[in-house]
Amino acid sequence: MSAAVEDWLLRLNSIAFGDPFKAWGLMTALGPEGLASSGDADWAQAAGLSLQVAARWRRQSREFDLDGERRLCAAAGARVLLRGRPGYPDLLAAAGDAPLALYLQGSLTDSASVAVVGSRAPSAYGRRMARRFGADLARRAITVVSGLARGIDAEAHDAALASGGRTWAVLGSGLGDVYPPENRDLARRIVAAGGALLSEYPLSAQPQPGQFPRRNRIIAGLSWATVVVEGRASSGSRSTAEKAAEYGREVLAVPGPADSPLSETPLRLLRDGARLAVGVEDVVAVLPPGAVGDAPRALAVAARPDGADESAVLGFLGGECLSLDDLSRMTGLDTSRLSTIMFGLELKDLVCAVPGQRYAKKDV
Repeated sequence: MSAAVEDWLLRLNSIAFGDPFKAWGLMTALGPEGLASSGDADWAQAAGLSLQVAARWRRQSREFDLDGERRLCAAAGARVLLRGRPGYPDLLAAAGDAPLALYLQGSLTDSASVAVVGSRAPSAYGRRMARRFGADLARRAITVVSGLARGIDAEAHDAALASGGRTWAVLGSGLGDVYPPENRDLARRIVAAGGALLSEYPLSAQPQPGQFPRRNRIIAGLSWATVVVEGRASSGSRSTAEKAAEYGREVLAVPGPADSPLSETPLRLLRDGARLAVGVEDVVAVLPPGAVGDAPRALAVAARPDGADESAVLGFLGGECLSLDDLSRMTGLDTSRLSTIMFGLELKDLVCAVPGQRYAKKDV
């Protein structure tokens, strides 16, 4: 991946409340040179945006201070993982709306990962169950993923650390402004114990209400399964569970008292087909074979569907030059999915774009 591509992935990722799927499509359609030279109308056409939105995206991406951002990252000991580059989490990359850039403090390990999420104001029962799952998952060498929020999130993170395990916290703010403030010591302990703090937002981004629901998709995308412990009907944990289901991951819910408002989300999920979770064995039972205790093999399983799609596309290309529409008819994949696949194959230097918006297989 060229430096120009990396620069534009960071620029596009910096767009406030931008759509990662459409931003990825922009990069695929225009490339770094096209993004630099094209006007608002070109951006609008390439990503299916209104002219007004395209103008805002283009302005914000151009105004982003790349050099300043890199200096801030160096000072904070943070790295940026870019979609399509080594080090970006395989499970998250499989999600169509995965962020183009992921800021990281600490380290990501090749281990099975499970999200534990729930209410910010849980009952004593909810806190107890969150700690039970956090601790028991950690003892099985399963990484606990959550959002560093008050309540269930913090209990799950803390219990995993207390049991000698690793945990990853996904923030709804930049890594330079950890929120909520009372969990900053917890954040430091997570990194010190070999875990990770993650965010898709530029380093100094302050917490904003709309950023937390977006954060939830990353929690789901990083995890083989999501366990919901308490939550009212409007709980953010419900959006995390919905995203997990959308990504084809397992959703589990911890039952609570039927007359408690904090049971609304778990009971709704159970009615909708979520699995019952009363202990860690319920979670382990739904993880892919080899996920526990054989993390490198588990990651290979996660990447297999993407590899199959790429192999199919390369097989159809053969010695021909084909358009996305041609490939869509042949493979049965929609053009938006194919755009992502073709961009990945271009980065791997396996295909090249040719005049007429077509693609050809390279000789390797």
